[in-house]
Amino acid sequence: MRLFIALDIDDGIRERIARFVEGVQPFAPDARWVNPESLHLTLKFIGEQPESEVDKIKQVLAALRQPSTEILFQGYGFFPTAKSARVFWVGIEAGPQLPALAHEIDAMTATLGIAKEDRAFSPHLTLARGAGGSGSPRHHKQDRPNCAFELVQKRLSALPTPEFGTMTPREFFLYRSELSPKGSKYTKLARFALQ
Repeated sequence: MRLFIALDIDDGIRERIARFVEGVQPFAPDARWVNPESLHLTLKFIGEQPESEVDKIKQVLAALRQPSTEILFQGYGFFPTAKSARVFWVGIEAGPQLPALAHEIDAMTATLGIAKEDRAFSPHLTLARGAGGSGSPRHHKQDRPNCAFELVQKRLSALPTPEFGTMTPREFFLYRSELSPKGSKYTKLARFALQ
């Protein structure tokens, strides 16, 4: 069972991002675009786990006591760089509570033998991945300049920085991810309150 932990996105923000995507999607027709209904803010990717581990994960997450924070969705960027872009994303700004939440989730799941993150938390919403190759945001030795999102970059450079709104989440979720040729399907397995 493929698992991750994430915040859901308010409907108004999701709708504004969907309209933004409609405007830029024609400029990168070969990219794999994320369905706006599937947008979420990943706090921790767990990966494959046996079904028997799900209850243990739920127990450690239920013990978490972290405050919420206001989150602003604005701007965009490309991983690993604009010249060798593989991932197109929406930016996120929040107080220190958001990285603290991700860090605490990482520490608590590590007590179950789940690998800790090996890089700093970088909040973003993935909108699209370049066709073919890796969708990883990390820089790879084989990265070369590519033009997957070149027209998107040109189009957006002529426009003001997009703003999609703010939200203050009251909960986060344990999700199951099922991969298929039509894209990923996400199912909420459990809900956990924020203070």
